[in-house]
Amino acid sequence: MSINFNNVKALFELFSGEQADSQWAPVLSMALVEVQAMLLPDADDTDPRLEFLTASVANYRVQEIKLSSGKAEYEYVGQMNSGGARTSLAGAATLMREYVQLCADLINTSTFVFETIPPKEG
Repeated sequence: MSINFNNVKALFELFSGEQADSQWAPVLSMALVEVQAMLLPDADDTDPRLEFLTASVANYRVQEIKLSSGKAEYEYVGQMNSGGARTSLAGAATLMREYVQLCADLINTSTFVFETIPPKEG
């Protein structure tokens, strides 16, 4: 048994608000590979925390993609939110960091590439 991919997809939908369909399938698969590569040799890969971590990594990657492609603007209560892109990315980063910390006893974070670039002022 290993990380339950169906649970990862359900959590991804909860975190991102996106459907875990074919559009995001490569991102979900990549997140799963990233988390599996971080597992410590004696880690229990059925631990449900890893599902949350995998979904949060996928959510972060989706927010990066949306920001870089300019597709991150969204409608909120009838108004366009142009600042939402960076807010969504920052929120996804925070969520992912929390799950990395939660899984500290299961993963090796020294190989995990993660950096947030602060938004430009002005």
